[in-house]
Amino acid sequence: MKAIDEIFAKEKLVPAIAQDYETGEVLMLAYMNKQSFEKMLEIGKACYWRRSTNRLWLKGEESGHFQAVKEIYVDCDPIDTILIKVLQKGGACHTGYRSCFYRRFNSEGEFEVVGEKVFDAEEVYGKR
Repeated sequence: MKAIDEIFAKEKLVPAIAQDYETGEVLMLAYMNKQSFEKMLEIGKACYWRRSTNRLWLKGEESGHFQAVKEIYVDCDPIDTILIKVLQKGGACHTGYRSCFYRRFNSEGEFEVVGEKVFDAEEVYGKR
């Protein structure tokens, strides 16, 4: 597919933002390469490239918290970011929150938790 080649022509790893399809909430940021993008198209679920282990990462493979892909967008030329609108099952964040962006930097210069915790990370992943 010519469009896929265009996405990965400049960079081999491209940032991918997962956004809730229904609410617009930003859930997470990960990276995709051509292989993970093609896998996502094949299975209809978000699949990323895990940089720490150099392997494909199907979001939800350990937790069961999959991301069903509804729409895919790319930014303007040259393409350097992918936006995936998903239906999120469970939480997107490995810490148990719905979104990885659950902490807000407040006026006192501190982080405050503003997100919703939707699962117990230790129960799902065990102690790490």
